[in-house]
Amino acid sequence: MPYTTRPAGPLLAACALAAATACSSSAGAGGTTVEVVVGYQSKTINTVTAGTLLRAQGYFEQQLAEQGRKDGRTYKVTWQDYDSGAPITAQMLAGKTDIGSMGDYPLLINGSRAQEAGGPGTRLVSVTGYNLLGALNSVVVPNGSTAHTLADLKGRKVSTSAGSAADGTLVQALARAGVADAEIQKQNQQPAVGDSALKAGGVDALAQFVAWPGAVVFAGDGRLLYDGAALGRPTLHGVVIRQAFGTGHPEVVQAFLRAQAAATGFLNEHPLEASRKVAEATGLPPEVVHLYNGPNGIATFATPLAPELLDALREDVPFLRSVGVLKALDVERFVDPSYQQRAALPAIAPARITGTDPVCNRPAEDPKLAGEIWYDGEDTTRPAADPGCLLRALKDPAKKVRAAYVPDAATGTRWFADKDWWVQDAAALLPFTTEDGAKAYLAAHPGARQLSYREALAAS
Repeated sequence: MPYTTRPAGPLLAACALAAATACSSSAGAGGTTVEVVVGYQSKTINTVTAGTLLRAQGYFEQQLAEQGRKDGRTYKVTWQDYDSGAPITAQMLAGKTDIGSMGDYPLLINGSRAQEAGGPGTRLVSVTGYNLLGALNSVVVPNGSTAHTLADLKGRKVSTSAGSAADGTLVQALARAGVADAEIQKQNQQPAVGDSALKAGGVDALAQFVAWPGAVVFAGDGRLLYDGAALGRPTLHGVVIRQAFGTGHPEVVQAFLRAQAAATGFLNEHPLEASRKVAEATGLPPEVVHLYNGPNGIATFATPLAPELLDALREDVPFLRSVGVLKALDVERFVDPSYQQRAALPAIAPARITGTDPVCNRPAEDPKLAGEIWYDGEDTTRPAADPGCLLRALKDPAKKVRAAYVPDAATGTRWFADKDWWVQDAAALLPFTTEDGAKAYLAAHPGARQLSYREALAAS
């Protein structure tokens, strides 16, 4: 049982008879210990406000200590790290994990299986990171791959985690490209296994969620074949609880949500520091973490269960049923905003690139154009008003660049400038995350021409 009450005696017997329900009591002030088990995915970095960063900052423990001073209880947290959402769901259904964070498809599968099992089930109580176009999931291939579009993966080996948000994006994107899921050789692998398989030549492509695609590309081991934003469907990660635990210990859930809000505020107010902390805790390159979690990053961090995100979940259910991943789900029962309402969470503005571009001497205020440069040896990043200004800054030979980020001209997906596909259209220099995206623009603009990164630098 993931949470217990002490002293024991007859109480433990009562708890054993009600294993699926919350069980807490106290024989006297200070005599109760409440244990809470949190499942998280340390390297799925758009859940860090409910996992890696939250744990590193100690916000949850601080909230529980404050709660303990009010009610005389002792609260103990156990953190369990996983590679994907499926094992967290299994642990929750077994009554061994109380709070977990995972992607949209795993969340829906979690709710469906919990409802199918009967009893109180589970509840979606908050959002962590999201992207309204779906760019949190993408597909990478080796640099020398002959695949130029997603359709080129027909008949090839593709590594993904079955039932994950990345798998869902892959299936839907393939269908849009005219390729059935059965027409690829899907390898059901955890992200780290798939990453190794891609590098070793064991698979032809890796379809995964953050931060795996960015890490592969940053390391020089592959290129982006498909940007999930091309699908144009919101993708999100969120926090789910066992409702039995939430009913028995609403104060713990509210404390978790307040702690998550604190972590979200810290990330949005101090994005570079947060990226460094997450990198230190996960072993991921900080430049990769900042690609996703930095200002104007691929992930936007907020806690509310926003209507557009809930609509996306509702629309995902028929698809998941059609592919046999879940039988049914009462979404309205699964989503529960009441914990957030009782926690009285503050409004938090997302991180945005601000300031004046030092090269072009213009404000970097348009998120569709603004970029960011991280120079080696500097504790802050520098804004770029647009892709052309960013390229001009990168031409300075006296400065060593750790990473330069710029948004895709069509999807807005933030990516590494030196890994983009560049197009010149009159005086404009336009970056694209994928070859497919650049060619689509070239086809619609006959006067434009494709450039290499070095040619784009020279043209700026």
